[in-house]
Amino acid sequence: MPTTRTDCEGFHRRDFLSIGTAGALGLTLPGILAAEARAASKGELKDKTKAKGVILLWLAGGPATIDMWDNKPEAPEGIRGEFKSIDTSAPGMQFAETLPKMAAIGNKVSVVRSLYHTIPSHGPATVFMTTGNKPTAALQYPAMGSIAAKLMKTEVGVPPYVTFGDVRNGQAGLAGYLGTGYNPFVIEGNGGGDRKENPNKGSGFSVRGLTLKGTFTLDELAKRDVLLRKFDGGFAGLDKSNDLVDGLDTFHQQALEILKSDKTRKALDISAEKQPTREMYGNTPFGQGALAARRLIESGVRFATVSLGGWDTHGKTFEAHKTRLAPTTDQVLSALIKDLDDRGMLDSTIVMCAGEFGRTPKINKNVGRDHWARSMASVLAGGGFKRGYVHGSTDSSGMAPATDPCTPDDISSTIFHNLGIDLGTELQTPTGRPMSMFREGKLIEKLIG
Repeated sequence: MPTTRTDCEGFHRRDFLSIGTAGALGLTLPGILAAEARAASKGELKDKTKAKGVILLWLAGGPATIDMWDNKPEAPEGIRGEFKSIDTSAPGMQFAETLPKMAAIGNKVSVVRSLYHTIPSHGPATVFMTTGNKPTAALQYPAMGSIAAKLMKTEVGVPPYVTFGDVRNGQAGLAGYLGTGYNPFVIEGNGGGDRKENPNKGSGFSVRGLTLKGTFTLDELAKRDVLLRKFDGGFAGLDKSNDLVDGLDTFHQQALEILKSDKTRKALDISAEKQPTREMYGNTPFGQGALAARRLIESGVRFATVSLGGWDTHGKTFEAHKTRLAPTTDQVLSALIKDLDDRGMLDSTIVMCAGEFGRTPKINKNVGRDHWARSMASVLAGGGFKRGYVHGSTDSSGMAPATDPCTPDDISSTIFHNLGIDLGTELQTPTGRPMSMFREGKLIEKLIG
């Protein structure tokens, strides 16, 4: 089946993971199942966290935040965009006029306008933003979701880390040196979004690879698992490091518990939601995915990523924002934050909305904006972050931070601080090398409510 490119560097839309088959279990599981995973519990947190989960709304391709959260209507011609600024419900905070629903809940969010880095290439920038570590050729860093899966206790029967759709580029969103036992469980389907007929029938979501085919029962699965463990026991005797078996155990156990429990299945059944709630999120894969992510977090999942592509707007930026990108983001992000708040979940759930970089302040000849990592913005809400707060600023043309500059690793560090994780916590590579979670990240104290 042909694939569709999502950005200017020629990368194709793809899932995070390649799927293999675990024949003895009769299940399909990611890659070489948990081949490098470690099941050690050192550093695992108990229930002492501030926030309990994170939902990342990922805007793949690099959103023009100068036309969204850091609008510059007074900038010189050739830099200022087509959109006027509007007041929000937070004093002194303004957004572009294409984001009226977010403006209405500005008093619930923090906007970081002084975020920057130095990588204007989609793949490496995505890695930096999603791992909190500047990429290197020597080591693949784990995504924030994988770190959360490693360090945070998760209830039996639910996956710790899930993704809806793709982030991009090979290792982005994966577990890196933590091993594939901490990769995300991939959620397939569109939740009924964008279906011309019976758009609200069924949930349309499932965990990839975790289904029982035909008349195969859980009892039969349990028998196969016992047989598999006998093989593993023999294999373990030949493997002094036991890394492979530990990894298999980690992921297999999670997979089996998900299959035996109905928690995840019920969470993904968004048809159980009231119709006004589903309509509030919008009948799109992005909207219904965000709704399912909220339900998963409610059931005990620790980290969920939902992706919306199409932000690589080298041409006709304003048309794309006005007709497609801004309306969808405005509806979904505002619905998620409002829904969490109405349910009393916002204080315990962190919402982050960001992409890999921003776009150039200067408008190009195609009425578009090109890659620009020197200034960008991100929205943060809930989980210990201030409400109605603007952090930092850019200069009058949006070229670079003017006050309180911060980097992706600073954002990651602050998120994990709000999850109650000591920023001095060390992780380990498969060879036992100690690693800082975010090697250059610093806590942004001004963001903390």
